[in-house]
Amino acid sequence: MHKFDEMYTQLPYEFSTQGRQIRDQYKIYDEWLSRQPGDMMARRREEAEVIFRRVGITFAVYGEKDEEGAGTERLIPFDLIPRIIPAQEWAFLERGLVQRVTALNRFIHDVYHAQDIIKAGVVPREQIENNAQFRPEMVGVDVPNAIYSHISGIDIVRAPNAQGEGEYYVLEDNLRVPSGVSYMLENRKMMMRLFPELFNAHRVAPVAHYPDLLLETLRASSPTTAAEPTVVVLTPGMHNSAYFEHAFLAQQMGVELVEGQDLMVRDNFVYMRTTRGPKRVDVIYRRVDDDFLDPQVFRASSTLGCAGLMGAYRAGHVAICNAVGTGVADDKSIYPYVPKMIEFYLGEKPILNNVPTYMCRNQDDLAYTLANMQDLVVKEVHGAGGYGMLVGPAATAAEIEDFRKAVRANPNGYISQPTLSLSSCPTYVESGIAPRHIDLRPYVLSGKTVKMVPGGLTRVALKEASLVVNSSQGGGTKDTWVLEGDTSC
Repeated sequence: MHKFDEMYTQLPYEFSTQGRQIRDQYKIYDEWLSRQPGDMMARRREEAEVIFRRVGITFAVYGEKDEEGAGTERLIPFDLIPRIIPAQEWAFLERGLVQRVTALNRFIHDVYHAQDIIKAGVVPREQIENNAQFRPEMVGVDVPNAIYSHISGIDIVRAPNAQGEGEYYVLEDNLRVPSGVSYMLENRKMMMRLFPELFNAHRVAPVAHYPDLLLETLRASSPTTAAEPTVVVLTPGMHNSAYFEHAFLAQQMGVELVEGQDLMVRDNFVYMRTTRGPKRVDVIYRRVDDDFLDPQVFRASSTLGCAGLMGAYRAGHVAICNAVGTGVADDKSIYPYVPKMIEFYLGEKPILNNVPTYMCRNQDDLAYTLANMQDLVVKEVHGAGGYGMLVGPAATAAEIEDFRKAVRANPNGYISQPTLSLSSCPTYVESGIAPRHIDLRPYVLSGKTVKMVPGGLTRVALKEASLVVNSSQGGGTKDTWVLEGDTSC
């Protein structure tokens, strides 16, 4: 299988020390690294861990308990070697991401309104209406600016094409409550603290203004005409795995972090309880899934949301970001149709390609998947976080057989894809600097216009040869540098 490395043109690394074998965007970094004393990286990594632990940048691991029965809190491993993207590559990615998210928002609006794409036979009706994330309660509901996914996290991978060059593919669209952006921001702060001289030597595009762009995007969705609408971040609470991020973003935006019990609905308006009495809320940046938002409409037992919230939402008195029902477009069984959505709504060819995907609900695709499972990645259509998937080449015969039975029993619940040789990037591990597989999650903000900060969260599979980058599966993160202007500077 061909391999593509972000820094070196040849592998393995021990043979890749000559300048001619280093990609242009990494030449200054490589030259700097070669001058560093041998123990420098180990000392810097220890320093980073101390700071991250002090700040509290952790995530909870579901299913793991400590001695007292509380959920286990872990640091997400942070790698000291940045992933560097040249300016022209980022410009290409940005165009493709803006195009894709624009089409996805058009699709979600269409699904809950005219359903033109279904009538045109592009997407089968049952793929929508039998989708667990389709919310009949949203049919005919108009949302501000017709934007549903205000914050989209699009997972990008790079793999060698037939010419051996790295090609970017979209692996997944995260449109409900995409997480991880706090790590992007904290990773940058850490790198600037540990290696200020590198930022003098490179023109790295900034990401620190993301909270300002996020607040601007959220305010743009407000149903009121107030100059400064009241925005809150709704969290399930401190036991949620991404609670650090909820608190971090609220603090960075200068808005209140609330739980469901802090909100109430009166006369179809939403208020938060304050020490000075109720205060009207215009925009809710929710980090709570649809099912838990309103016990009167969805899960009656939920204590995470606010009774009456959907009534206020449907009346147009509050904006919920991302919109209720957005998940209908980030289901893995809808993903294969996104290129057709781009052509249908925008009249354009997709700039970024999907990974080839087999839908097991189709008889031919099912037969191919069952026969070739040892070579494929098989995923549950509702799976997330690296769970509910089989990486065929890394699985045992028994694991493959168990998955084969599961797919046969419920073909509609699975898709499969070829096992891509994800690009690797130099990573500082116990044995020194070694290649590890990576992906990239840029964050796309859709308000009155579509905006992004240059970069995103690079996730890295720290286990040798592993293709699973999720933090819940032992993955780590890197700072992502987009170079401004001339890529050789």
